[in-house]
Amino acid sequence: MARYCKNCGDEITEGELFCDNCGAPIEPERRQSPDGGGEEIVGERVTENVFRCADGKYRWYYEFPMMKNPTILFTVWKVLGISFGIVFLFVTLVDACDSVNFLESLWGTAKVFLIILGIFFVISLIAYFIVAATYGFKYMVLFEMDENEIVHIQCKKQFKKAQALGWITMIAGALSGNPSMTALGLQGAVKSSSASDYATIKKLKFKKRRGVIHISHGLNRNQVYAYPADFDFVADYLKAHCPNAKVK
Repeated sequence: MARYCKNCGDEITEGELFCDNCGAPIEPERRQSPDGGGEEIVGERVTENVFRCADGKYRWYYEFPMMKNPTILFTVWKVLGISFGIVFLFVTLVDACDSVNFLESLWGTAKVFLIILGIFFVISLIAYFIVAATYGFKYMVLFEMDENEIVHIQCKKQFKKAQALGWITMIAGALSGNPSMTALGLQGAVKSSSASDYATIKKLKFKKRRGVIHISHGLNRNQVYAYPADFDFVADYLKAHCPNAKVK
């Protein structure tokens, strides 16, 4: 995105501290956190929303519309689907060893799992709406990107709400004897950021229409969000700095 000197109007060369034409100092631009509670970004604007700061890091804020963009909900369903699939395969193998009429037993097991999956599907929709309403239907996040890693940081005011939901989830999981729910709640209560080291990234998946970049490194996952005006810059930067990543 081109910038121009406020003193003479000449175009500013990227990275310059003074105007080449008139010598006037180049004032850094500023971007406040969307929720008013996060740090202010101060630096050189390289795209519409991405800034290169004095420490060499690229930073930008993103407001994720939770009801218009279903990416987070799809991620939850994907995790649930994989978990149910693993359990279903295990139960099927046990039935194959013990059951006389395997096909009949398989159909009975499948019906039970489909019913449970349907219940969790409805519950996840309700839970997602409640969480979205708590966040004001927007997930607000700060991204920091440098030569070594990219960090996904939840905005401070929103993280306080996430902490409250996390502690409630953890307590509910402990009281119900559900270790998975307890662990999920604990993670939500204490973790406000997720970092991805370029050297460990195995896969990059770009979905420009949704403004999402999926990052995979081992069993860990991360998601990067960027507006259309910034997406190509962020995508190209990640491609250039992730030597071991398979790009999709």
